[in-house]
Amino acid sequence: MTDALLAAGADGHTARARLLDLFARHNARFRLIEHPPEGRTDVVSEMRGHPTEQAAKCIVVRVKMTKKSSRYVLAVVPGDRRVDLGRIQELWEARNVSFADRATAERLSGCVSGSIVPFAFDPALELVVDPALLDHEEMFFNAGDLALSVALDVCDYVRIAEPRTESIGEEADVVTT
Repeated sequence: MTDALLAAGADGHTARARLLDLFARHNARFRLIEHPPEGRTDVVSEMRGHPTEQAAKCIVVRVKMTKKSSRYVLAVVPGDRRVDLGRIQELWEARNVSFADRATAERLSGCVSGSIVPFAFDPALELVVDPALLDHEEMFFNAGDLALSVALDVCDYVRIAEPRTESIGEEADVVTT
């Protein structure tokens, strides 16, 4: 585990440690996959040996509700799609929606960019998942570490994370992180 890659949360635990603890407490069916450090969805999907649409692409989005108030959403879409900011704006009836700056995304997720997990460990982060990601038996994502991934049973993910599900993905011309 590399200190630079894994930020400890307020409880002193890394996202990776919280994730593995969560899986143990809920008897989740998962596998760990080690690979060279990589945060790009298309590249890491190939390394892990699965179709890109089974990868959970996790993006922190800033949702500006009023001139003075914002909230943050952890938007999770299949790896072959991109987050539809217009749809998030519509769902939250927001004034404006944008990608969170890197420092905020890393602080709220407890993960370095490219390794954000599809679980909201910070209460200031609302989790929303595109249902297309849940159409498979397994989903794949970096485990809060650019060199370690998880293959997680989708039913266990839904049971543990209890995500809000909304169609928030749109076709991506080019697959990116």
